[in-house]
Parts: sequence; C-alpha cells; structure tokens
Amino acid sequence: MTQAEFETRIIAMQDTLYRVSATLLTQMCDREDAIQECIYKALAKREKLKSDDAMQAWVVRILINECYQQMRRRKRLIPMETPPEGEVEPGADADVRQALMRLKPELRVPLVLLYIEGYKVEEIAAILRLPAGTVKSRLSRGRRALRIEWDEEEERAVQI
Repeated sequence: MTQAEFETRIIAMQDTLYRVSATLLTQMCDREDAIQECIYKALAKREKLKSDDAMQAWVVRILINECYQQMRRRKRLIPMETPPEGEVEPGADADVRQALMRLKPELRVPLVLLYIEGYKVEEIAAILRLPAGTVKSRLSRGRRALRIEWDEEEERAVQI
C-alpha cells in the first residue's frame, strides 16, 4: 500500500477514531492528542502492517494503546478544577453516552466497538488482544450493567 492510499484510509477512519477515543477519554484535548499520536505511529510503522485488510483493526489497536497512555499521564496530574463532562457528538443520545461512561473501560470499549463501530466479536478480540470468549462475557456484563442502570433510572422517574 502506498503512503497516499494509507493516508486516504486513515482520513476515512477519522470518525471511528474519534468515537473510540471518546469511549476512553473524557477531555477533548486528550482525545485529540491520542488520535494525533496514533496517526503518527501508524504512518511511521505502516511497513509492519501484514495485511491491508487488517489496517483498520491495527490502527484502532494503536489508538486504544494511546488512550491508555493518555490516561496514565492524566493520573500523574493534579487537577485544579473539576474536568468537564465528555462532550456528546451531534445526533447522539446524552443519556446513553453518560450510561456508557459510567461503565468500566473493559466493559465500555467492547460495547462501542460492537454496536457503534460494527466490528464482529472475532475482530474485537483481535483488536483488544483477548480471547473471543472473554469479549463475549464482557459484552454480556456490559449489557447487563446498562440494563440494571436503565431499570433503576426508570424506577426513580416513576417515583418522582
């Protein structure tokens, strides 16, 4: 794959990269840093890509690693004020976004990759470097946690 083709495919992935980074990072500046570093690393190491078909999963894996790196850097900082809530992209349901953000990252990321990004369980397993059974169980636990949260929210709404 030529560099021009590679760059074209990376540009076409920008929405996916944003959504995946938004599932792990709450602040826009951290998301942008992670995406920028991801693209830089992908361009610098594109010769290591074994199959052109696996490019998107490969780039998403790089992005997830960068998001975790940003989270580690963030832990070392002492916050001066409360950070803003994560922004909701246009057309997205703010309640669903908030419910997802309350989940642990290990439950949140597989749900986003499956339902929002459209990856198959096997592809998610490859991206996250986990067995497919683990991905399935995390999807199940994530769905269960969301269902419990929605049920509790409905009960609170009925009581009011």
